[in-house]
Amino acid sequence: MTMNTLLRKISLATAALCLLLLPTAPAQVIGGRHVFSFLSLPQSARVTGMGGAQIAVRDDDPVFAITNPAALNPSMSGHLAFNHNFFLGGIQHGYVSYAQQLPKWGFTMHGGIQYMGYGEMKRADEYGDLQGTVKAGESAFTLGAARPLSDKFSLGLNVRMAFSKLDIYKSSALLADAGLMYADSASHFTVGLVLRNAGTQLSTYADIKETLPFDIQLGVSKRLKHLPFRFSVVAHHLHQWEIRYNDPSLKGDEVLLFGDEQPKESKATANIDNFFRHLIFNGEFLLGKREGFRLRLGYNHLLKRELTVSNYRSLAGFSGGVGVKISRFRIDFGYGAYHLAGGVAHLGIGTNLSDFF
Repeated sequence: MTMNTLLRKISLATAALCLLLLPTAPAQVIGGRHVFSFLSLPQSARVTGMGGAQIAVRDDDPVFAITNPAALNPSMSGHLAFNHNFFLGGIQHGYVSYAQQLPKWGFTMHGGIQYMGYGEMKRADEYGDLQGTVKAGESAFTLGAARPLSDKFSLGLNVRMAFSKLDIYKSSALLADAGLMYADSASHFTVGLVLRNAGTQLSTYADIKETLPFDIQLGVSKRLKHLPFRFSVVAHHLHQWEIRYNDPSLKGDEVLLFGDEQPKESKATANIDNFFRHLIFNGEFLLGKREGFRLRLGYNHLLKRELTVSNYRSLAGFSGGVGVKISRFRIDFGYGAYHLAGGVAHLGIGTNLSDFF
């Protein structure tokens, strides 16, 4: 069996797996209803600075291969990247990735390790008496490959094993991503389509199978002709239309100062709000020779609506970042504002190992 034949069979198998999961997808609800939710977090400082999602960029950054495996291309070959996220509450989250081209077989491969450390938490009984500490952590190992279908189309696949340990409870899962990308280098226009985290639990915490953070995403990006700026729009949770959260804390605000009731939200307004919750807007300035300096910004309407505190202004949902190339290394920093209580800082460093050998 040739490698090309094997890749085609893997492609068909993964596509079939994703399609089998589609009928059950609408039953999923976002917002803490899935196991292995850490797989939905942005894996790089660059993506954090752009609103938390980017699937329609094709360059030499190997981390984009986990957001869309079809982004894998020969320019990533030899690139090693390490990203660490100083998450909320002292939680540590990171991702290490490497990509390599295999010209003999006509495709590019990548591998990555994602980790989530929740630190030590105090253990107490029902009376509040301390009984030591609880340790918790999760990890995932990803292996993927992509190959061009034509001059503009490419297909990519990721296979992922995820493990979770929460005190005495353990779980594991097998997941897959399938990505398709259209990249027109002449017009600097790119479209990406991804089916993410399709799979099943192999072992459960308490003999009850739970849903995984399955998602269908569609993204477009366009680099302007006369300005070194690329803007993108990423649509997420395309398999689930209604993603609004009815906040019970807002029900007390229905009565105004003089006893008049606040006008109820119209169906059209609710649908418009729900529509924009599916979208993430971001942009990136590519400055200097060989794009050595980059400025990023992003807006996530879902985070803005769900994490804004009533009667208080905040930057929840907004994000930004910067990237600079120093000698043989590229250093990235991203910051995402989540809440009035704080945000997340993401740091990344990458290099091309072929520059050293």
